[in-house]
Amino acid sequence: MTTTDALAADTRHTPHTEPTEDNIRELVYAFYDRVRGDALLGPVFDGVLAGRWDDHLPKMCRFWASLVLGSKTYQGNVQQAHQPLPGIEPRHFSHWLYLFLDTVESRYRPAAAVQFMEPALRIAQSLQLSRFGWEYKIPAEQQALLARIAPRERAVGSGRGH
Repeated sequence: MTTTDALAADTRHTPHTEPTEDNIRELVYAFYDRVRGDALLGPVFDGVLAGRWDDHLPKMCRFWASLVLGSKTYQGNVQQAHQPLPGIEPRHFSHWLYLFLDTVESRYRPAAAVQFMEPALRIAQSLQLSRFGWEYKIPAEQQALLARIAPRERAVGSGRGH
């Protein structure tokens, strides 16, 4: 199945109302199919994971199930795992977030999608600050993603003079 076929398949199913281990697995595999076929991200991931995708994907399923379902099946250090990646730039983080958001939104209803996106944005920001330094400014594209994910929080905060 090509990436285009996978994207078309994403739009044909009814969005999930809540995450489960099964649909998290579907999400992870669909997302990383997109990553592998992506001109910007594919070479970065293949450079690190060539020959190890079969080990990596179940680990990512455990990671997301631990975050979203509280299953506590993932054991690892996210910061440490991402430090040795050569050539990573801010645009890689923004593009990863865009693809992830798009994949999540195609598979989950909004209330369920937020359960993935809030931790994804928080982790991406943490990884970027760790990698690029504490003076680093989160790119405008990512700020726009945050506004898209949590617009009510910003509207409430701005109405109170925050």
